[in-house]
Amino acid sequence: MSIRLTSSAPSPSLPSRRELQEVPHPSLSFFPSRRSFTRCQAKKKDNTSFTDRILDYIEGGPKLRRWYGAPDLLPKDGSGKEAQEDDSSDGEEIRDAVLVTDGESEMGQMVILLLIVKRVRIKALVKDKRAALDAFGTYVEPVAGDANEKSFLKKALKGVNSIVYTEHDGFLSKVKDWRGIEHIVMLSQLAVYRGSTGLQAMINGSLKKIAERDEELVISSGIPYTIIRTGSLQSTPGGQQGFSFEEGVAEKERMSKEDAARICTEALGTVPRKGLIVEVANGEEQVPDWKAWFEEQLKIAEQQQ
Repeated sequence: MSIRLTSSAPSPSLPSRRELQEVPHPSLSFFPSRRSFTRCQAKKKDNTSFTDRILDYIEGGPKLRRWYGAPDLLPKDGSGKEAQEDDSSDGEEIRDAVLVTDGESEMGQMVILLLIVKRVRIKALVKDKRAALDAFGTYVEPVAGDANEKSFLKKALKGVNSIVYTEHDGFLSKVKDWRGIEHIVMLSQLAVYRGSTGLQAMINGSLKKIAERDEELVISSGIPYTIIRTGSLQSTPGGQQGFSFEEGVAEKERMSKEDAARICTEALGTVPRKGLIVEVANGEEQVPDWKAWFEEQLKIAEQQQ
């Protein structure tokens, strides 16, 4: 197992999976391709959102939606929530949200749905706010704008205590003020790019540099971080295989996108004092309790120092 640590702090309390009904979860492979949201239309008038329907299917009915944290309905453009945020006082800011930095990517949307099931307050960076609201309804607070503008970054990070970074898209390099952020979880393909050879190595050359830059930025930010270096991401159903955490496994093996998304959301439950890096691909090992697994990796890494 390849694990690196630079220390640990108390973990935030996220709802245990045992709190949820013991209902088998379907594949999350319904998600659309990058930069595209799914819009559902019915023959009869039906205001039920796409995400409501998915949650009904997963967990047993519309009566459970509010249990998963669905707030009161907002205007379709999300202006109601934005106005509330703008009017709130910075002095007593409540930071309880997770920011997903690419809410329009396939990985980002997988992470969002898993966070909804965990009843977490979610903010997501998107380009099309209306499409995000159509897709996820009031379960997600979409934020759209220019990441080069200080006012947009302030709005995006308002109320956020954790960040899930699923795409090497450069957003983190724009952030200059990390105050209030307690944990960054990064999904990284750096091991895959480093393990490339021949023509593939040439193709991945620029991607490797971007991934290295992003990891270095997170490590030097001073914010507790968890970097998940996965094997080559594949569009295969999650929950069908176990895992392998052997050193170097991410360079050679493959990883279901759905499984990668689940590990990212589970990593939020254990905050290192400084940082933790793990390598993972699909394999044979079963992990029944991710919180216990992450806590054990922190102990092992401390002993190896």
